[in-house]
Amino acid sequence: MRTRLHHSLRLTLLLAAPLWLGACSQWNGKDDSLAPRADLSAESPDALYAAGMDALRQERYADAQGLFDTVEREHPYSTWATSATLMSAYSDYQRNRYTEAIGGLNRFIQLHPGHRDIAYAYYLRSLCYYEQIVDSQRDQKGTELALAQLQEVVNRFPDTSYARDASLKMDLARDHLAGQEMEVGRFYQARGLPQAAIGRFRRVVDQYQTTNHVPEALHRLTEIYLSLGLVDEARKTASVLGHNYPGNSWYQDSYALLVEGAAPAQGDRPGFVKRSLNWIF
Repeated sequence: MRTRLHHSLRLTLLLAAPLWLGACSQWNGKDDSLAPRADLSAESPDALYAAGMDALRQERYADAQGLFDTVEREHPYSTWATSATLMSAYSDYQRNRYTEAIGGLNRFIQLHPGHRDIAYAYYLRSLCYYEQIVDSQRDQKGTELALAQLQEVVNRFPDTSYARDASLKMDLARDHLAGQEMEVGRFYQARGLPQAAIGRFRRVVDQYQTTNHVPEALHRLTEIYLSLGLVDEARKTASVLGHNYPGNSWYQDSYALLVEGAAPAQGDRPGFVKRSLNWIF
């Protein structure tokens, strides 16, 4: 899940390239001339910004953030301060300081809604939530927040590459939420609470139809209906499973439950990590 999005950095650097190149005349081209000095307030905003961009390229994110923050603090009314706000948030993101990055991005979005990089700001904010998604066995409040942020990118900027990438990440976020429902459903089923388990598995089928959890959810429903003596319901559910996933091993297991003498599928089911590999990039 964690790729650090070098393509995003490249895009941001390209967007900032005219500013950065225009500032190159402020330094001598040597690394030591870009290091933070004791009195940064004496530096011009374009020189500070150029030094910050160079620190980003060298993945010196703490140094970069310090330089961008200095631009904001010492030159708040300069044209460089606005871009520095965004790049400071990006530096926080690269350091896994998601709360700080979100705060900076919220400020940028609120103060500069018409900025040329506003789509990127929304996208980067969504990534801050997305990259905090936890394992499906734990609380999924963070996943719900990430899903909402990704959806906002899709809604606001539908024709951008950001929206396309956000859509792909939404699939993984939904898979996490469905995985949580499956965990709880299995818990209830194992403890003899069929009605509670049915509610969880039905939610996966109804609300997360595009995830890889649906075949298992349908099979679990078939198991429970049979255990309750609801043979017709079990057959209907297995029929839905067979119609939509005819070659799936979960359907083979359901078929074995309903047809005497039929053998269940052989081999282990793919775990969550294996199922999710195609979503990660």
